[in-house]
Amino acid sequence: MSALILVVDDEADIEPLFKQQFRRDLKAGRFQMAFAASGPDALSFIEGAQDVRIILLLSDINMPGMSGLDLLATVKSARPDLPVLMISAYSDMDTRSRAAAAGAVGLVSKPIDFEHLRREVDALLPHSGDA
Repeated sequence: MSALILVVDDEADIEPLFKQQFRRDLKAGRFQMAFAASGPDALSFIEGAQDVRIILLLSDINMPGMSGLDLLATVKSARPDLPVLMISAYSDMDTRSRAAAAGAVGLVSKPIDFEHLRREVDALLPHSGDA
């Protein structure tokens, strides 16, 4: 069973950016990445993900339709074990507090510090090499 990170963001440039930043990890097979452009797309993906172990959900907060915080609440009620990191251009205390209260394990500010994000991902991966 593969480890997978699901990234949810309505910005089209997120997918190539993440693939570039995590290219070594992806090439080495440490984990896979999947991308959804909306909250409903992410929920559909999660419902259909039978052959993968989702180890992390990264979601933008500000998206049209279903916000990232709405997605977070829905995901946490269905999959309370799934760690969720929120992504936002606004990292003020109110935003951080709302994300934490809804069950997020943290909030990553835009522009994304990929070294910090890599440490977060490494902490979630099994250390036995069976990822």
